[in-house]
Amino acid sequence: MGAVTDDEVIRKRLLIDGDGAGDDRRINLLVKSFIKWCNSGSQEEGYSQYQRMLSTLSQCEFSMGKTLLVYDMNLREMENYEKIYKDIENSIAAAHEKISECKKQILQAKRIRKNRQEYDALAKVIQHHPDRHETLKQLEALGKELQNLSHIKENVEDKLELRRKQFHVLLSTIHELQQTLENDEKLSEAEESQETQMETEAKQ
Repeated sequence: MGAVTDDEVIRKRLLIDGDGAGDDRRINLLVKSFIKWCNSGSQEEGYSQYQRMLSTLSQCEFSMGKTLLVYDMNLREMENYEKIYKDIENSIAAAHEKISECKKQILQAKRIRKNRQEYDALAKVIQHHPDRHETLKQLEALGKELQNLSHIKENVEDKLELRRKQFHVLLSTIHELQQTLENDEKLSEAEESQETQMETEAKQ
C-alpha cells in the first residue's frame, strides 16, 4: 500500500472534522493508527494498532451521536421558541384590539358627558315650564339617565385601566423572555466551550 501524503490527510480532515470538538484530532489519530497498522511488522504490533483504531472509531461514533442529540435538542428548542413568539404576537395583537376598543369607549363616554351637559341645560329650561308636575317627572327621568350614564362611564374607565395594566404585564413578559433566551444562548456557548476544553485536557 502506498504512503498517504500530507495533502490527502489535510483534505480528509477538512471534509470530516465537525464543530471543532476534537474530531479532527481523533481523525488524525485514526489515520496515523491505520498507517502504522498497514506498516506493522509483527502480528502483535498489528493487533495493537487495530485495537487503537477500534477505540478511536468508538470515540468518533460517540462524539457524532452526542452532536446529533444536541442538534435535535436545539431544533426542538427552536420550535418551542417559535411557538412562544407566535403566542406573544397573538397576545400583542389582541391587546391592540382591546386598546382600540377602549378608545372607542372613551369617545362614547365623552359623548355621554356632552349629552349630560346638554341635559343639564335642558333641565334648567324645563324648570320654567308651567306644568310643574310633568317637569318633575322629566327631571326624575333625567336624573336616572344621568346616573346610568355615570355608571357606564365608570365601567369604561375601569376597563381602560385594566387593559393598560394587562398590556404593561405583557411587555414585561416579552422583555423577560428575551433576556432568558439570551442567557440560555450564553450558557449553551459556555457549556460547549467547557466541554471542549475538558475533552482536550483529557486527551493530553
